[in-house]
Amino acid sequence: MEVILQQDVENLGTIGDVVKVKPGYARNYLLPRGLALEADAKNLATLEHRKRALAVKRAKVQKANEAEASRLVSLSVVISARTGEEEKLFGSVTNLDIQRALAAQGFEIDRKRILLQGPIKVLGEHSVTVDLGAGVRTALKVAVVRQEEAEAE
Repeated sequence: MEVILQQDVENLGTIGDVVKVKPGYARNYLLPRGLALEADAKNLATLEHRKRALAVKRAKVQKANEAEASRLVSLSVVISARTGEEEKLFGSVTNLDIQRALAAQGFEIDRKRILLQGPIKVLGEHSVTVDLGAGVRTALKVAVVRQEEAEAE
């Protein structure tokens, strides 16, 4: 089944691409979420007229994401966590913890866009990649400190 993508879909394509997918994937995931339209004759004709608007939209999204990336590069997130001996954490710091810390500083970023190599399990500074979409990725500094140190500050 061929569909026209209405939004960027990871590992599939970008806005305006005509891609071939399995019918179940299109019917159960892409179409209900508004990520794609069925590629029939009417929609393909409309696509030609909308390609220019899609290019403008893509450029605008990329520019906004680059501005957001420049703000995130200079930002450092501090997360306090309980630790045991040898500076190992009880549990770990996940992308959800980082998302909450960013939200407290006024950045609304989906946790799925915060890419961790694995959960953070030790104290110190860590570099985390944030995928803002439209091909824009940036590094974010995450400092994990002892809970007692954070409360004293």
